[in-house]
Amino acid sequence: MTRIAIIVGSTRPGRNGTAVAEWVHAYAKTRTDAEYELIDIEQFHLPLLDEPVPASMGMYSKDHTKTWAATVASFDGFVFVTPEYNHSPSGALKNAIDFVYGEWNNKAAGFVGYGSVGAVRAVEQLRLIAAELQVATVRAQVALNLATDFKNYSEFTPAERHTADLDTLFDQLVSWTKALEGVRAAAQEPVAA
Repeated sequence: MTRIAIIVGSTRPGRNGTAVAEWVHAYAKTRTDAEYELIDIEQFHLPLLDEPVPASMGMYSKDHTKTWAATVASFDGFVFVTPEYNHSPSGALKNAIDFVYGEWNNKAAGFVGYGSVGAVRAVEQLRLIAAELQVATVRAQVALNLATDFKNYSEFTPAERHTADLDTLFDQLVSWTKALEGVRAAAQEPVAA
């Protein structure tokens, strides 16, 4: 069964991301096309990137990196739930992404953003990052506005129209994740000597 992680992309105290990710996860669980799991980067206690060797080498030396790598590797696709801080994703999310490399490769991702303009600028930056990680990103995304989808900018009250956007995002994500199965399998095959 295809496995998709819904990643909470903020560690800030009082963050709105938890409520958004729980909403995404609750909706995902109504679907039968994949297994969906909520992953909170805060629970991994990742320090500022502290690996001495670039992630692309796959030579992880820290236990926290190895745990995070195993988690990322266990999924076929991802939904990044991201805030927008200063026109970009959170530093915590970027840091978590940068810790590993091969574990992201040949998978698909979608985005649910929240911020004053729906985190569209943060998502655009994440699309560039994903391309470097060999992650295929789907076109559909959910853009939640702090002024209209949150009561007093803190209580999550999404407009009904976002459910259709979320459904389209999952349709595309599951399709692309399954389409990349052969690519992932070929990349794992040993090279003949």
